[in-house]
Amino acid sequence: MSSSLGLPSRALVLGLARSGLAATIALEQRGVEVVGADRRRGNDDDLGLLSGVELLVKSPGVPDDHPLVVAAEQRGVPVWSEVELGYRLLPGSRFVGVTGTNGKTTTVELLGAIFREAGRDVAVAGNVGRPLAGVEPADWVVCELSSFQLVHVRELRCDVAVLLNLEPDHLDRHGTLDAYRRAKLRIFENQRERDWAVVPCGTGPIPGAARRVEFGGGDPLPVEPRIPGAHNRENAVAATAAARAAGIEDEAIARALTTFPGVAHRLEPVGEVAGVRYVNDSKATNVSATRRAVAAFDAPLHLVLGGRAKGESFEPLAGAGGELLRAVYVIGEAAEEIAEAFAETAVRVERCGDLATAVRRASAAASPGDVVLLSPACASYDQFDDFEQRGEEFRRLVQNLTS
Repeated sequence: MSSSLGLPSRALVLGLARSGLAATIALEQRGVEVVGADRRRGNDDDLGLLSGVELLVKSPGVPDDHPLVVAAEQRGVPVWSEVELGYRLLPGSRFVGVTGTNGKTTTVELLGAIFREAGRDVAVAGNVGRPLAGVEPADWVVCELSSFQLVHVRELRCDVAVLLNLEPDHLDRHGTLDAYRRAKLRIFENQRERDWAVVPCGTGPIPGAARRVEFGGGDPLPVEPRIPGAHNRENAVAATAAARAAGIEDEAIARALTTFPGVAHRLEPVGEVAGVRYVNDSKATNVSATRRAVAAFDAPLHLVLGGRAKGESFEPLAGAGGELLRAVYVIGEAAEEIAEAFAETAVRVERCGDLATAVRRASAAASPGDVVLLSPACASYDQFDDFEQRGEEFRRLVQNLTS
């Protein structure tokens, strides 16, 4: 490593989507020779790409057992996630990191709103869509951190680190819940005595030396949040605790809580047709997220489920919604597995195959006052590029119902 930031003269960037592209640009702007590897180029398994490389920067979508990652580690080449690179490029910024199974994006964006209300110079980045490596310097950076990103951090340290919750997810990648938990807890590893760790009440031991603050969903808030749902109140409680740890006064927190509208693809209303409400929760890519979404409604529900399974059981969905759950419309690779989970219930299951068919059938079955909810409990990669594309397609299909 040749620079004061620990940057090499030659690096391999593995995965060239959003985060990989940002890493490539950031490295090249600092004089680093970059070799790119990507499945779309057909060169993502060429071990010759490691020749002369002093660093491998890995996009979160690349599995840890990828041949280039394994070979780099065997050769003693450091492997960083893109957020590790981004952190090192912002040596003057203070960091608030947010991880957890569900609620990360909402909490990060809410924290960004709180910091802005307090007049702080803040950038919001990470797993929310704006890669950390592409962020301009700011006094504060609020960063969403996924388990995939945290596996390969080294020096990243959060002045305030937040763990929202921990439930089964990404078991197809991590293998076990314990491995998934260890990855999440890496957010605390490099913290010092002056830092803050914000964790749910009852959380066990965590690494690092930070001061610890525990929160619970029933904790008092300066005001009740605008965004609906008990799970969003939990997010607001966590964001409030983190903001207070960063020295922000309750007046600014209250202003943000009463004005923050939520985020796209998370319980996002996308239309009302013939008295039926349509809600896009495409970001619900695991069972616990979908259960939380279903619990946010007190109206009859028509639930669109399915996509690519992530290694967890769908059985807990069978009890979600109670008598309000009128029907489920299953799509994608996991359709049959989800249908089996509802086999012993009174809920009607319709095998739809794709999202367009699901929306058409749900709209035909729904009555005024009902809700059609896309909350898939699955990844999107069987039929879509990502959950954003899936959510946008749902929005388009709903808009077409009125045309």
